[in-house]
Amino acid sequence: MAVDNPALVSWVESMAALTKPDRVVWCDGSDEERKALTELAVASGVLLPLNQDKRPGCYLHRSNPNDVARVEQLTFICTPTREEAGPTNNWMAPDEAYAKVGKLFDGSMKGRTMYVVPYVMGPLGSPYAKVGVELTDSVYVVLNMRIMTRMGRGALAMLGSGEDFNRGLHGTLDCNPERRYICHFPQDNTIWSVGSGYGGNVLLGKKCLALRIGSYLGRREHWLAEHMLILGVESPSGETTYVAAAFPSACGKTNFAMMIPPKAFAGWKIWTVGDDIAWMRTGPDGRLWAINPESGYFGVAPGTSNKSNPNAMTTVARDTLFTNVALTPDGDVWWEGMDGPVPEALTDWQGRPWRKGSGEKAAHPNSRFTAPMRNNPALSPHADDPQGVPISAIIFGGRRSTTVPLVLQSFNWTHGVYLGATMGSETTAAAVGKVGVVRRDPMAMLPFAGYDMGDYFNHWLAMQSRIANPPKIFQVNWFRQDPADGSFLWPGFGDNMRVLKWVIDRAHGRVGAQETLLGWVPKAGHLDLTDLDLSPARVDAATAIHFDEWREEFKLQGELFDKLSATMPEALGLQRRMLMARIG
Repeated sequence: MAVDNPALVSWVESMAALTKPDRVVWCDGSDEERKALTELAVASGVLLPLNQDKRPGCYLHRSNPNDVARVEQLTFICTPTREEAGPTNNWMAPDEAYAKVGKLFDGSMKGRTMYVVPYVMGPLGSPYAKVGVELTDSVYVVLNMRIMTRMGRGALAMLGSGEDFNRGLHGTLDCNPERRYICHFPQDNTIWSVGSGYGGNVLLGKKCLALRIGSYLGRREHWLAEHMLILGVESPSGETTYVAAAFPSACGKTNFAMMIPPKAFAGWKIWTVGDDIAWMRTGPDGRLWAINPESGYFGVAPGTSNKSNPNAMTTVARDTLFTNVALTPDGDVWWEGMDGPVPEALTDWQGRPWRKGSGEKAAHPNSRFTAPMRNNPALSPHADDPQGVPISAIIFGGRRSTTVPLVLQSFNWTHGVYLGATMGSETTAAAVGKVGVVRRDPMAMLPFAGYDMGDYFNHWLAMQSRIANPPKIFQVNWFRQDPADGSFLWPGFGDNMRVLKWVIDRAHGRVGAQETLLGWVPKAGHLDLTDLDLSPARVDAATAIHFDEWREEFKLQGELFDKLSATMPEALGLQRRMLMARIG
């Protein structure tokens, strides 16, 4: 494939001189290329074909057992000063990072192929979109990037002769954790990832460019790169309202983005624009407009079922790459939480025999599917719209067993930023470390902000002056538990539509609310509970605000304020003091 871009060709040649591959292959994104690379991946054992009658075009990949999640402790922001990266990021000086990781890259592709993967994050031709090029020695990465991005000739055409593209270099090495680094160089628009084959560390268009580099570019260019789903809510009358929502990984983001409303909401429809990332800019009408920069879903498999997310199950029925799930005897996939009885025998995620009742997980808790968004039966007609969609409401939500009520609306933009900034969530298997520990995860961006978090909050506050018609901001919590037995007080899944409808009505000014000391909540009767088999006492418990819990919450939030004291906006400190004074 002929490439007429001197800056791109020169960079590829310099990286090839460093890594010394046996050959360099430029990827064009064609179906013929996908077929050839898939056959190569199968022949080399990277992919295992599944039962093509049951799952046409689907394959299974098993990663190294030490390489199954994002490695936040080995992820670095490489800015000229430590202060620019901030206290919540790992920092390494750019010269040091280039030298240290460069030694690992030196000769790392001998005996291997370097694939040149040009791609676009965002709809082709969109003024919001960004071009990237990833160099990788992993055919698994190439096939995933083909699903997750607009990859190939279209990206090269959009770049043209320009030099403004993200430069990404990935080398698998031997997946030794002692030689694993994911380094971001915001000033250079560059990403180097070495020693990993896990998607979150090596699909460089996703968290690396779309969030860490993207958030840095967003501050500089006055837009927002956020860890948010985007969905459209269509009413029976045909009105569609768009919402962006931030949830930490494995907290139901994909389920919410692909939600099917309950039967009581006949005529309502949810359209998925995106399930994970939103790039938002102010439009000419003064509203906030958003695109989903991705073209596929890199979703968590365990817990996904026809009960929790039927649209996701339809989406992964074909042309999907599965990673670290279990294998059935007839060549299908299985994971914990899937529909139907647990099989008696499986092959587990590491390729070992597995028996029911063994006490071991058959699928890794962070096992994944990579599926094209075109497979989603609820895909929004505007998912590829270059201008994006207008956002009427922003929702922040974490996994909290206590304290945070089912839904709460902020008093204003600054209060909304405060709600997002102080959001806490119980950790999940999506990141290495303990599971079930509550940690502060501002805007669900703690692992993904590419610069100092206090400056990030300041950027959010500053955006208000650029948005003449800002979206309303809400906080939700589907995971509050009954202290008596630990059961969830709210049924979740499709019934979250009941909360979403109130959010939409509030965004349009069509329904009232009850003012509390902490924000606006639904008045009695304003949540549509038609046909919901839930006692009034459990609804009250899910929506209750307990001041003793909030007094403790404000104390815990102090840890975040202390950590970010050098750059924490005074406006957020004032919000906290006002709220604390309200509850006494």
